[in-house]
Amino acid sequence: MSSRPTLAIYGIKHPLYMHDHNICLMRDGVIELYLPLERYTRQKYDNRLDLFLEDLNDSGMLKLPEEFDIVSVNSFIGNAFISANGKIRVESGVSKNLNTGLEPAYSNIAGAAYNCSHELAHIASCLPFFGEFKENSLLVSFDGGSSLGNFSAFHFINGKLNLLEYGWDELGYLPKLFNDNALVFKILGAGRNEHCSVPGKLMGYACYGIRDEKIERWLKENNYFKDHWDDSVSILRSAKEVFGIHAVDFDNREKFWQNTAAVFQHLFEDGFISKMESMQKRTGTDYLYYAGGCALNIITNTKILDKQIFKDVFIPPCCNDSGLSIGAAAFLEWRKGNRISIHSPYLCNAGISVFNEADVSSDLIKQVAEIILSGGIIGVCNGNAEAGPRALGNRSLIALANNKDIARKLSMDVKKREWYRPVAPIMLKQAAEKVIGRPIHHLAKFMLLDFPVKRAFNNDLAGVVHANQSARIQIIDKESNNPFMFKLLSYLHDNHNILALINTSFNAQGEPIVHTPEDALRSAEKMGLQGVVINNVYRKIRGSL
Repeated sequence: MSSRPTLAIYGIKHPLYMHDHNICLMRDGVIELYLPLERYTRQKYDNRLDLFLEDLNDSGMLKLPEEFDIVSVNSFIGNAFISANGKIRVESGVSKNLNTGLEPAYSNIAGAAYNCSHELAHIASCLPFFGEFKENSLLVSFDGGSSLGNFSAFHFINGKLNLLEYGWDELGYLPKLFNDNALVFKILGAGRNEHCSVPGKLMGYACYGIRDEKIERWLKENNYFKDHWDDSVSILRSAKEVFGIHAVDFDNREKFWQNTAAVFQHLFEDGFISKMESMQKRTGTDYLYYAGGCALNIITNTKILDKQIFKDVFIPPCCNDSGLSIGAAAFLEWRKGNRISIHSPYLCNAGISVFNEADVSSDLIKQVAEIILSGGIIGVCNGNAEAGPRALGNRSLIALANNKDIARKLSMDVKKREWYRPVAPIMLKQAAEKVIGRPIHHLAKFMLLDFPVKRAFNNDLAGVVHANQSARIQIIDKESNNPFMFKLLSYLHDNHNILALINTSFNAQGEPIVHTPEDALRSAEKMGLQGVVINNVYRKIRGSL
């Protein structure tokens, strides 16, 4: 096949269902450029790539080569991409069946053109982070909606993909419990246009409740109240009749609604884990590669590992739609016969200046440590940003993890988030294994797991231990992972016995994660941060103490 580089686009247009448009350029199995549109436009979940792609290229921010092969990612809503002035166009016939390859497409650019199914793009997003699929693996895409369903499974055996199943039916209701359920939205006080943010909020909120079988029966008997968008009265009346709950609204500080949320979470866990156990038994597969928006449910991910259904589990940091262009590019490069290199998660690089990330001075570490130890909150904007929705140390807000007041201030006052949303700790691997009392899985590098914390360490992690005695730990296991974070954590541990820092994404509620140093400085001033580390240089924020 062609030796030209591969340009992958996820830019299907629809005002309601499409989100997280992004673009990726790969050459010989190496990602040269990646950009989620929201990081450039500063509009969260932006779905207007068609309006910006030509300008981004003409301005030099994308720096596309003169010739490239192109692959566009399909979805259930469409399969064509056309830029604003028609300079970049990819179209193919309508797919009626899911297959294991790319579909030839028409394009008005030089080079070959293809369409890639949403499902294949999701599972192929694992390749740049874990290398080629291991033999005898189950490859699963589970999302709110893909090209021809929301669940699909493939068996990788004898070096080939074999389609096992796909569709909307058996597991179709599980994602809808999180992103399209009227009762959930009412409990969380969310509008219908917030379907991208509700799943993460529900997962965090559910940790305040406990599973209640009576509530579970009530939900099932009423079809989960999924369509009661304009009918709060009947939900509240039913709760009163069945449980004696005299509620006049959906106060999410009430235990009943917290337990209801916990039931939704447990239903998702039970349904998906049961499916994985069934498919492993059916196929005899050894490994699981898993992507799609549902793979952000860290509690379910942890239970899959704990049950030891597979020898190992692989989930990419950009498992949601933000990784579709990465997956499509990797899939085409793989089909070209190129070996896909293993990448760090720090791939979001359009318009970002190159710098020496290893050049971290001891003076910088001491200065930042002093501010943090005095209760300060620092922003970090080093080098390339992370691929995916979670900050992993390069676009992070950091502070002491052993103080509930600081955690509350950071989450609610600085970021303007809801009271029930937890913040996560970032830790050295050896410190993490100490506080959980067992070896820690490699997926913790991408903040994709939830761990029970030993109560002896509650004071050390007071600001990040959640209501159910767990924490969404991110680990740094060696300096090359992230030189600044590794040196800072090592200094704090060795000199002050600090086991962890709060690590939350560098953005306020409703805004994308910051991308450029200019974004970081504007956001830091708006948030009232003490300062920002930009490319390993500390910048004090004007007006801060």
